[in-house]
Amino acid sequence: MSTDVQRSAPPPIASDWERHTHQDKDLVKGLGLTSATMLVMGSMIGSGIFIVSAEISREVASPALLIGAWLVTGFLTVVGALTYGELAAMMPRAGGQYVYLRESLGPLWGFLYGWTLFLVIQTGTIAAVGVAFGKFLGIFWPAISSTHWILHLWTVPKFTVGPMMLGGMDVGLNTQNLAAILVVIVLSVINIFGVKTGAFIQNIFTTAKVAALLGLVVFGIFLGRNAQAIAANFGANFWTNSGLGALHDVSGGMGASVMVSTLTVLAVAQVGSLFSADAWNNVTFTAGEVKNPSRNLPLSLAMGTGVVIALYIACNFIYLAALPLVGSPAGATLLERGIQYAKEDRVATAVMTQMFGSSGGGLMAVAIMISGFGCCNGLILSGARVYYAMAKDGLFFRSVARLHPGYKTPAISLMVQMVWTCVLCISGSYGQLLDYIIFAVLVFYVLTIVGLFVLRRTHPEAERPYKAVGYPILPAIYIVMALFIDVVLLRYKPQYTWPGLCIVLLGIPVYYIWRPRSSSASS
Repeated sequence: MSTDVQRSAPPPIASDWERHTHQDKDLVKGLGLTSATMLVMGSMIGSGIFIVSAEISREVASPALLIGAWLVTGFLTVVGALTYGELAAMMPRAGGQYVYLRESLGPLWGFLYGWTLFLVIQTGTIAAVGVAFGKFLGIFWPAISSTHWILHLWTVPKFTVGPMMLGGMDVGLNTQNLAAILVVIVLSVINIFGVKTGAFIQNIFTTAKVAALLGLVVFGIFLGRNAQAIAANFGANFWTNSGLGALHDVSGGMGASVMVSTLTVLAVAQVGSLFSADAWNNVTFTAGEVKNPSRNLPLSLAMGTGVVIALYIACNFIYLAALPLVGSPAGATLLERGIQYAKEDRVATAVMTQMFGSSGGGLMAVAIMISGFGCCNGLILSGARVYYAMAKDGLFFRSVARLHPGYKTPAISLMVQMVWTCVLCISGSYGQLLDYIIFAVLVFYVLTIVGLFVLRRTHPEAERPYKAVGYPILPAIYIVMALFIDVVLLRYKPQYTWPGLCIVLLGIPVYYIWRPRSSSASS
């Protein structure tokens, strides 16, 4: 690392208002409004919507609160997108959120975001979605399995550190994570061949998975309604355990059980729903390649998040119309297990099986594979632009700032991201890492929106083609709600918070080690 940095002479970090407007002139403007919107939607829709409602249902034990958890997520997501639209229109630069944090709060905060994105958020998500692809591919080809080892290196024993349970991962190459690795490699290589090529694939798979979700909703309305489920979940039963004075059982970090209020349990439930709706901000990473970004970025953020959140909420109503929310883990039938204890938490698969019999599970497996493939492509395409922007600032390997001479894509950045993602795939650690980062993700969203307030004060003269809807009230509400969720998670789900916080904080010494090297190199 030191050799690579010392040979370079990275430019000093300067404000975007001091840079030439053609900073990203070498990038190809290949993303129109349709492609940008598809990138928002495609990055959001992974496997989460098909699974996490089971865990949320176990936590809230109320049909109204299941929908409420998704409504809270929807509000935060759409308000966040509307707020980011102002920053995106103001600074349409490759790197997106990294640039906003750098310009509003300083380069350290931008680096910490990029560091966490590379180490865990982006690469860990790609690994998890890729392995989920392999898992569902195994339904059709049983040889693809997490137990079919090609090279098993070792098993990391379980151990506890404070409130955290760590370890328990199998390290090595099996046929399931091999499928994930092949997906990551293929999509990373394809994305070298121009942003339009990556966008073409994204548009196809996003269209397919939006159609799959819409199909689930339509089939659910006309074919999926079950009298037993409707009686159990709707009418007076819909509001069961949803009063503000109700108490809910939540397991603490070490398995201890505590009783919490309705507002608190809704905050706890956000771990799953927020993660399922995350990555909407990825389109900002590609801002340097978006046509007419001052118009198209805010529009794509608003339309993309709005459509996906509407589909997510509709899907959960379909789940409630097809299966009882409350069930038993020992239940012999789909209706007896309910949403809470759907096999392996595959709620959507259970609903489709309820509608179409055994063939429903196969249909849902295909839908999830399509969803995962498209999600991986969106995350791979966009994530590489952040490391490219960091390298341009001298805060990542110098070579990552190079573009492919013919296709003008950040080819080396794509390859570096690919290699680390593949390491996570065989390490078996990505699942734990992802559990840990939702707290950190929310912190960075809060900091970025705080940055909007800072920029309104420090750069009132800056051109703002679009201004955040509802400013300052809606962004302020977002900050208060997100901080409340983080505080609740810190208190009641420490296993999801402290590791993510530690990963972020580890970036501070890395930043101060790297910065003097880049400074000395440029002197």
